[in-house]
Amino acid sequence: MTRAPLALAVLIGAIGLALLPLLAASYYASLMIPFFGYAIALLGFNLLFGYTGLLSFGHAMFLGFGAYGAAVLAGKLGITSFEIVLIAVMASTALVALPIGLFCVRYVGIFFGMLTLAFGMLFYSFLFKFYHVTGGDSGMRVPRMNILGLEFAQYNKIEFLAGPFYYYSLALLIIAAAVMWRIVHSPFGLHLKAARARKAEYLGVHVHRFRLAAFVISAAYGAAGGAILGFRVGLADPELVYWTQSGQLVFMAVLGGFSNFFGPIVGAFAFTLLQDQLQSLTQYWRFILGAVLAVIVIAFPEGLAGLAGSLRRTRAGKTA
Repeated sequence: MTRAPLALAVLIGAIGLALLPLLAASYYASLMIPFFGYAIALLGFNLLFGYTGLLSFGHAMFLGFGAYGAAVLAGKLGITSFEIVLIAVMASTALVALPIGLFCVRYVGIFFGMLTLAFGMLFYSFLFKFYHVTGGDSGMRVPRMNILGLEFAQYNKIEFLAGPFYYYSLALLIIAAAVMWRIVHSPFGLHLKAARARKAEYLGVHVHRFRLAAFVISAAYGAAGGAILGFRVGLADPELVYWTQSGQLVFMAVLGGFSNFFGPIVGAFAFTLLQDQLQSLTQYWRFILGAVLAVIVIAFPEGLAGLAGSLRRTRAGKTA
């Protein structure tokens, strides 16, 4: 897709999301908050997966860092500004991801995936077992915070999520996407793509350094998404870190198309709506989601975003 149609599609999508609270019930507006959180996390995940070629099976760990970091900063330390909490959890998660990444990026393929899964399960076990610190299976409360220095006390929780926090999260997603777009189209992003080739290291590319930088950036994005998810629910729960959540991130990336910059965002949007509708229809919703993923992988390996591009190219070929 060329830049002009792409920019138009992005603009239409942003306008549609901006109009959603005005046109739909507040339930659907609040339902989009998890979409914003997952979409931001997936932008970072896809920097690691789609551009660097490293598939993490423990990436939900960073969602947990964000949610639990928000719980500690706001609930225990009394910080009421969401901006301060967001910056703090992203910075602290990046610092924690640095030594973890030093171990992991030395490997590729299944070895990298298994190492990240191991670290993720270690963190899950810590959250679950150290009850006096983390609350165990009860989790930790994430209190309501100010955004942009404003309390919005006149809104109840649903009104706040479907109104001010909705637009706040939408703005965060736009900013995060703009920053990531700049990253992947910079010389750094080109080095990441080059580092996927085995012979890149022999050509002087500092492969491990670039992989580590991508790992740390993706972790910071994951923490930002986790903070939004924790804020929306009002709880940091250990299930957010469980390996199935990491699988869910992979599902979204594949569903939308990890070879496309906006594919994971499309995947997060489709997954959020599909999960909500299927849960209301049947208890076997996971089975149907699995079937959908199988169809996407077999018939449309480029995902939903790639399918849209293929349809556009086919239509252009017929009119030519």
